[in-house]
Amino acid sequence: MPSSHRHAIGVLRREFLQVGFSGLLGLGLPELIGLRRSAEASRPRGPRPIALEPRAKSVIIVFLTGGLSHLDSFDMKPDAPEGIRGEFRPIATSVSGISYCEHLPMLAARADKLAVVRSLAHAYTNHLNATHEILTGHSQPGAFFDKIASRDDYPCYASAIDAIRPRKDGIPSGVSLPTFLMEGPLVWPGQHAGFLGPRHDPWQVRQDPNRPGFGFDGLTLPQGLTVERLDRRKSLLDHLAAGIDRHGVPTAGESDPFAEQIGRAYSLLLSGRVARAFDLSDEDPKLRDQYGRHMYGQSLLLARRLVEVGVPIVQVNLGRVQTWDTHSGNFKSLKDRLLPPTDRGVSALLDDLSARGLLDETLVIVTGEFGRTPRIGKSTGNVNSKDGRDHWAAVFSAVFAGAGVRGGQVIGQSDRMGAYPASRPYRPADLAATVYRSMGVDPDTEMRDRLDRPIRLCTGEPITPLFSGAEA
Repeated sequence: MPSSHRHAIGVLRREFLQVGFSGLLGLGLPELIGLRRSAEASRPRGPRPIALEPRAKSVIIVFLTGGLSHLDSFDMKPDAPEGIRGEFRPIATSVSGISYCEHLPMLAARADKLAVVRSLAHAYTNHLNATHEILTGHSQPGAFFDKIASRDDYPCYASAIDAIRPRKDGIPSGVSLPTFLMEGPLVWPGQHAGFLGPRHDPWQVRQDPNRPGFGFDGLTLPQGLTVERLDRRKSLLDHLAAGIDRHGVPTAGESDPFAEQIGRAYSLLLSGRVARAFDLSDEDPKLRDQYGRHMYGQSLLLARRLVEVGVPIVQVNLGRVQTWDTHSGNFKSLKDRLLPPTDRGVSALLDDLSARGLLDETLVIVTGEFGRTPRIGKSTGNVNSKDGRDHWAAVFSAVFAGAGVRGGQVIGQSDRMGAYPASRPYRPADLAATVYRSMGVDPDTEMRDRLDRPIRLCTGEPITPLFSGAEA
């Protein structure tokens, strides 16, 4: 990945201090400790006059990497011609007049909690460009086919929140799990802080929570290292990192930028709150069963535990890159290995959040980076078998719940073929504005890029019908 801090000897002093601090602790915290300061603090311009009361303390993004077929899930077209409507049947939901796919029976039973936006659209049919679009609300700067992540990208939601609302309690502003979106040399954009710099990157968890012995060992003190010893080591490091004059006295008014990162790591280690969230062994086995004893279900359970301890943004990647990229065997893949665990896991998440009183303050979003072609076997530029659906960004669906979302409704429509919006299209920028406004952040907030240029946080408008129930 391109980096802006390359130099002759290959390491900066603050990077050396990072290595030294990790060694002193006997820990590795690359997902926690950034290496550079961010651009200057954002400057709000005043709230927009919109009818959306901020209620979300946290957002869980359930990301269906590769792109879910909208026609085979939440926007079925049973009256479309053969070759478009597909093999699956629609089934009635708990809300009269709304139907979902037959392989989503548990979500269908909870349709009164869900709002489906069926007219999302954007211009990018490449996975990497589209992922950046969905996870940042912006088009990737200089986008071209398979343009990998760089520090010129826009920040993901967690990173923007971290820059706008910096924390000092050791709780990260964002966690992405259980997979890192990368294939060979291709690193998916939209997973990082982009131009805000590495110190605002969300944590990347790359372990399956369903595997035996899962935990985040790096967030606990090593055996034999007590809090008192840790405190002494931090004091020594503070002294080494401080500016020292020729008499051995710290220089007044000067400090090393890395001191803040040290403080954040230190606070986290002593609090133990996040470490405990990763210990799924203390959950009721029956509840774990409800989520499903698989990567999808246990990752969603972990997401609930993370928002419970105060993490604002949690992204759950349901699968590895392109898992939902059904160029071949679309219906078999969806029926056998994709829809059932998603149906079960997301349903359990909604029930669990509701039972704990967290659904009213947690916005849940289920989306892929785009949809799939209306015509089965139709290629839009990729190798596509006769039983597959190719990439399609002209219209697709996303599902929302919690944090004031009015369930039991469908917002927007696609045409009778599921090919284009038949009503107002909503853009990824509108999804981003919905996330930010739900969390009480003004979408007009100004950030600064690496060249100190003013950048608007978001150019979209919140999808207010999600909360009002009236199409805008």
